[in-house]
Amino acid sequence: MLTSESLKRIDREIAKYPADQKQSAVMAALAIAQEEQGWLSSEAIEFVAGYLGMAPIAAYEVATFYNMYDLKPVGKYKLSVCTNLPCMLTGGVDAGEYLKQKLGIGYNETTPDGLITLKESECMGACGDAPVMIVNNRRMCSWMNPEQIDKLLAELK
Repeated sequence: MLTSESLKRIDREIAKYPADQKQSAVMAALAIAQEEQGWLSSEAIEFVAGYLGMAPIAAYEVATFYNMYDLKPVGKYKLSVCTNLPCMLTGGVDAGEYLKQKLGIGYNETTPDGLITLKESECMGACGDAPVMIVNNRRMCSWMNPEQIDKLLAELK
């Protein structure tokens, strides 16, 4: 189901843990599978669970708990907007509303061209930079006022 390169990457993650605790690599393994396939299908989650020797439900629990995992296809760019209290108090909700208006979509929706999926997110641990967003689970964007959002959107298109 995954390429040999992805399996090698998962094996490197597994090697970080004692041999009898390879299921500890589940978060990294799910991230690698998602990176390769673009999202986590049920088959991918079950494959990762089997590869790590754990019950599929345990891998599902991880995949459904953390919002960095996508259980359905997303756009080329996934914008996750923090709306937890510190971000909310400094414009996180406004940033989300601005993005909805600019993109013509709501949270958990993708633009018709498949370019951008908008997600509401839990705390990203960068409260001093609020409001914050993450692009594709990798790139943190800080102080996201309308001007910064417009710059980001122009860059992504």
